[in-house]
Amino acid sequence: MMQIGSAVWTGLAVMTILLLAQRDVGCGGMTLNSVPLRSVSLRPLRDSVGTSLQRHKRNWVWNQFFVLEEYTGDEPLYVGKLHSDVDKGEGKVKYVLNGEGATSIFTIDENTGDIHATKRLDREEQAYYTLRAQARDRATNLPVEPESEFVIKVQDINDNEPKFLDGPYNAQVPEMSPVGTSVVEVKATDADDPTYGNSARVVYSILEGQPYFSVEPKTGIVRTALPNMDREARDQYLLVIQAKDMVGQMGGLSGTTSVTVTLTDVNDNPPRFSRKSYQFAVPESLPVASVVAKIKALDSDIGPNAEMDYRIIEGDGLGVFRVTTDKDTQEGVITLQKNLDFETKSSYTLKIEASNRNIDPRFLSQGPFSDTAMVRLTVENVDEPPVFSSPLSKMVVSEAAKVGTMIGTVSAMDPDTTNSPIRYSIDRNTDLERFFNIESTTGVISTAKPLDREANAVHNITILAIESMDPSQVGKGVALITVMDINDNAPVFAIEYETFLCESVGPGQVIETISAVDKDEPPSGHRFFFSLTAETAGNMNFTLRDNKDNTASVLTKRSGFQRRDQSMYRLPVLIVDSGTPALSSTNTLSIRVCDCDPDGTPQSCGTEAFMLSAGLSTGALIAILACIITLLVLVLLIVTMRRRKKEPLILDEDRDVRENIVRYDDEGGGEEDTEAFDMVALRNLNVVRDSKARRDVTPEVPTLYCSRPPPYKITPDNGIFREFIWDRLKDADVDPSAPPYDSLQTYAFEGSGSVAESLSSLDSLSTDSEQNYDYLSDWGPRFRKLADLYGHGDSSNIFSS
Repeated sequence: MMQIGSAVWTGLAVMTILLLAQRDVGCGGMTLNSVPLRSVSLRPLRDSVGTSLQRHKRNWVWNQFFVLEEYTGDEPLYVGKLHSDVDKGEGKVKYVLNGEGATSIFTIDENTGDIHATKRLDREEQAYYTLRAQARDRATNLPVEPESEFVIKVQDINDNEPKFLDGPYNAQVPEMSPVGTSVVEVKATDADDPTYGNSARVVYSILEGQPYFSVEPKTGIVRTALPNMDREARDQYLLVIQAKDMVGQMGGLSGTTSVTVTLTDVNDNPPRFSRKSYQFAVPESLPVASVVAKIKALDSDIGPNAEMDYRIIEGDGLGVFRVTTDKDTQEGVITLQKNLDFETKSSYTLKIEASNRNIDPRFLSQGPFSDTAMVRLTVENVDEPPVFSSPLSKMVVSEAAKVGTMIGTVSAMDPDTTNSPIRYSIDRNTDLERFFNIESTTGVISTAKPLDREANAVHNITILAIESMDPSQVGKGVALITVMDINDNAPVFAIEYETFLCESVGPGQVIETISAVDKDEPPSGHRFFFSLTAETAGNMNFTLRDNKDNTASVLTKRSGFQRRDQSMYRLPVLIVDSGTPALSSTNTLSIRVCDCDPDGTPQSCGTEAFMLSAGLSTGALIAILACIITLLVLVLLIVTMRRRKKEPLILDEDRDVRENIVRYDDEGGGEEDTEAFDMVALRNLNVVRDSKARRDVTPEVPTLYCSRPPPYKITPDNGIFREFIWDRLKDADVDPSAPPYDSLQTYAFEGSGSVAESLSSLDSLSTDSEQNYDYLSDWGPRFRKLADLYGHGDSSNIFSS
């Protein structure tokens, strides 16, 4: 009984402790300290029949411990106590704590098993800690109980206010919305434990924005609270919404956010003109399509709800004016459709309506969404330039018209009431050659020069009409004058014909078909008549047949044409036109006699071709032509080289070719002191020798004549030159050291009667100099005729072959 009673009491104690430990005792944010659960040792029980019932011993019986967050005391916070039934209080057992926060946050008294928290805890950072406890033998450090796991839960307090994480808010709602229209939903969050107490239970309220808006306390939905809120009166509201925890009770924490509500526009306002009538002045000279005036109806709405259309619904200006809408400014733009005339009508009246383009049916009961206004347009008189009765006057005149012939008349008048007299003149920029005149007061146009239709068939001239009272007012008209044709041009061959006649042709064959042209243009078209002239009508060679279609055929009357007898025939052809009076001309057709192939194609024509083909072959003709061209090139080159005395005769510096035959006028200087002889002196036999000009150095200023008086003059005869040139040619023909290329050689002929006689080194070779003075080129026998020609002349320039 004693054992059973002890067990019952022990069980009751455990159950009581469990109930105390598990229940929530918080009230108004206050909680009790945690209640530790001591271990209980359950001894084995026997049943009524004496059978021993064995139960496994549970060494540790735990519940979770609770510790209050945000503890701010000076001493460590007591959490709970651990105890093993192995511990008999003899000090042989020690308690060890491991796991999250062991030793750093939580400590345990190894003798008593008391657990303390050494740091301030925050549930929002970590809500619970999992630890492991073990009882060990103090002497051997061996576990006397298996390791067990328990939890220390951080108990929440209301230390976090609600926060609007998405705030501040911006929302829109249409104006004129009914009461209760949802605007926006706000949401606040509380970091406290929503499962414990009311720390995280939030309610909403509106601090600013009443009476226009309200907020649902539980959901945070903001709604309209007043009807017919008008955007045109106020378009934006700023609300302040509060969220408070602890279900709004006293002592709860709160947070706020702002909500900006913008009223969007609806078409609830019709357009309205600021005035019922408008008046504008319009000059009568305003061009068509010009803007006359702008009017605007005001609409309190914005965007598409303010778009409107304008139209003319009444007035005497229908058809003269039109009104359109400027899409950017929503103005009514009045434009001119027809020309205005002050003298005809001086004012117009328009009734213009402006109406909304987009109508909201909800507001049709308020009345029509349109408005009207009267517009009066006054036409202003403007001094206008003269106006021609016809802007374009067409006239005709014969090209045979004499100077002074009247062609036509133009007329203009002043459209203004002043009716100023008009003076006429021709814009000479359109009549540069002054073919026409105009009478200044009557506007009569006449010819001033003879006209030629073939040169200019149409004259487009501008006529100026000037007000006598105000010369700045000038009107312009156009006179289109067409020149009528007369038969003043004789017909001629249409082209320059090249007619060939084969030697093998027979009688009656057509060798050419001719046609004609005439610069005139008769109204009924051209008709030409062809015939042979009276002198050649009876010839025995050719005849002419008029084809009656403005062409004629030339036919042979015999056969047996031979080039050697006559290579060309000239056939005069008479052409007569159909004009009144008729004009005619004689045109000569040249006919060449040719040698033709069997198909009748000319091969060679004329006497020259016959002679060449009879005596020489084609290759020979080409060779002769090449020789002629070569001679022409040589002559041109000689002339060019004579004129270009400044330039070296041979440009290639590498060529060792001597340019001249040297002479000496003094006794000193040696062979190196040489001077070129100017060939111009040989062209004039009476010219003075130049004793200073050098050919081996190009002078800066060419000198043709020596400035000092010469010691003597020469007047050689042609025989001496001829003999000199032939001697030089003979030497060149047998000279083995002549240059192997063509070169221009200049020989200075000293002539006879020299004071110093000849000191030339032509017949000697210098052995002590690097230069080779034996430089006469091989001229070749091909140019002996050319040498002979120069021998009779006044020059000694010779080309080597």
